Amino acid sequence: MENRLKNRDVRRKRRSLRVRKHVRGTSEKPRLTVFRSNKHLSAQIIDDENHTTLFGIGTMGKDLKGKDFAKKSKEAAREIGKLIAAAAKKKKVETVVFDRGHYKYHGVIAELANAAREEGLKF
Repeated sequence: MENRLKNRDVRRKRRSLRVRKHVRGTSEKPRLTVFRSNKHLSAQIIDDENHTTLFGIGTMGKDLKGKDFAKKSKEAAREIGKLIAAAAKKKKVETVVFDRGHYKYHGVIAELANAAREEGLKF
């Protein structure tokens, strides 16, 4: 059983690295990365050249805490997508590269990306 869990983690890490080798954030075009757990969802915009996180928003953050969006759902993903796009506009970031990590572009990940696109973020 322990070997199976180790293999699952190895495969997950390989998938992440396979996606990330094609996705690199710069100062002009930072990387929008998504993390999804069983209960929560978060997104960050990262400048890989300077090794800095510009900002991040998640369902466990103070923006969404105590609201209907405090748990992982498609509605929460849409709200996070809108908030991340608005925060990007404030920081004068118009285009990003999307890093889905080891997750499929499906469900809450796709909802977050589509909501960010609808708010004017280009990727």
